[in-house]
Amino acid sequence: MAQAFSMIPLPPERSTTKPRTSGQTMMMDWGMPVREQEDLLSLIGPYVDIAKFVVGTARLYEEDYLRQKIGIYEEYQVEPFLGGQFLEFVFGTQGIAGVKPYCEEAKRLGIGAIEVSDNVVPLSSQDRREITGIAVDCGLHVHGEVGSKHDETTAETLIEQANEFFDAGADVVLVEAAELVEDGEPNKPLISDLAAGLDVKKVFFELPGAWIKGTTTTEVIYLKKFLIDEFGPDVNIANVLPGNVFETEALRSHLSFAGPQQMNRAAE
Repeated sequence: MAQAFSMIPLPPERSTTKPRTSGQTMMMDWGMPVREQEDLLSLIGPYVDIAKFVVGTARLYEEDYLRQKIGIYEEYQVEPFLGGQFLEFVFGTQGIAGVKPYCEEAKRLGIGAIEVSDNVVPLSSQDRREITGIAVDCGLHVHGEVGSKHDETTAETLIEQANEFFDAGADVVLVEAAELVEDGEPNKPLISDLAAGLDVKKVFFELPGAWIKGTTTTEVIYLKKFLIDEFGPDVNIANVLPGNVFETEALRSHLSFAGPQQMNRAAE
């Protein structure tokens, strides 16, 4: 359909056709009711690519309701997946034996991807590879998360963990938001090292939120602005709150705080 103000061009390097292979926006779903979900996606559907059922919230849905939410996401070409802390709970309480039934249940319900992380329950390199392999064998895509919410991790270790995921069959890697900010500012040296050691098209940079102590709205916006300035509008951004997807697309399009890269002074 025709867009408003269509005489104003958008950045040509911004991918607009879904499914996107880069420039993806991952949205968090903390328990959005289906009517709100449908209403929101009628506006932001073109600008969101992946939706995460955060932490273990998927366990609290009635099955028919969860299937309905999954169907709505698929209607808008949004891939729903299970947040990593749900699997951490399963692994922490049931061990490796609980991983395959968990993956099989996700598949049965129509979920095509899961996150593998170790924010709460530590994973060894062997655990990371084995869990990823089980999920892939069940026909799931794997989004592997690297980094810690509590300890600073070197770029070398993050890259090593990311490659473990890729070698085991993961599709993309998420970088923990707490690693990407330092004293309220983007951790530019770390982000630069990650970009040098990994294919950025396969990396999602997570945004911090209220679950990380001391996070402010300013900090979130400035990290997004830095990522877009550094890597262009087609950088992959994760952990975007539903109400911020539209604003994030404005940032990508240089229609917000990340303004045009060049100013045309010809008319002056």
